[in-house]
Parts: sequence; C-alpha cells; structure tokens
Amino acid sequence: MSINVYSIVRIIIGPCGACKFLRKKCQDDCIFAPYFDSDQGTADFESVHRIFGASNISELLTNIPIQQRTDAVFTLCLEARARLRDRDPIYGCISDIYTLQDQQTADQNTFAGAPVDGGNGKEFASEFP
Repeated sequence: MSINVYSIVRIIIGPCGACKFLRKKCQDDCIFAPYFDSDQGTADFESVHRIFGASNISELLTNIPIQQRTDAVFTLCLEARARLRDRDPIYGCISDIYTLQDQQTADQNTFAGAPVDGGNGKEFASEFP
C-alpha cells in the first residue's frame, strides 16, 4: 500500500487552491494539488483559470511529463498575470509598442530643427517655454 504525501497534507491543511476556488472536493489524485497550494495557490489558480480555463490547464498538465509540470505551471501563472494586467486585451503589448513608436516619431519631428553643429540654439529654445 502506497501513501500519497499530497493526500496526507490535504487532510491536515485542507483542499488545494484550485479545488478551493472551484469549490469542489480535492481528491487524492488531484492534478492541481502539487502546484496550487491552499494559501497563495487560490489566487494563482484564479488568474490562470480566468485566462486558460480549468479543463485546459488539466489537459495540459496531464500531457506534460511530471518533471516539467512545475515549470509549466509557473509559466502559466506568469502569462495569466501579464494578460490580466494588460490594459488592452485585444492588442496586448503591441499597443504599447505602437504608442512608443508614435511618441518617438513626434519627438523626432519636434527636435528636427534643433542645432546639431554646436549653434547656440536660441531660436529653437524660444519655441519652448
């Protein structure tokens, strides 16, 4: 008879963060238990669940070798937090890149008349208060 360490821990501490968030009983073979603990795991699983969905995460974890699951869950958590933090969910970071490119173009146009050859720049400086 083998003893599952995670089931003993869950008996003492309670359900994993994923099962706590989904409001279901945490089984001995819960795929989320080793990666989403009872405390911080609930918040992590909530963000991952909102972006990817619980069934997709479960399917992903079952198809990944056990040795790589911790890294996969860590990456999923980072990606989910980044996507939730994005102000523009459609374009993501591309909107920030476009904004910076537009700002760079505007700055280049503004400073196009600035003296480059060491002139005193008084006529250019008078344009700015």
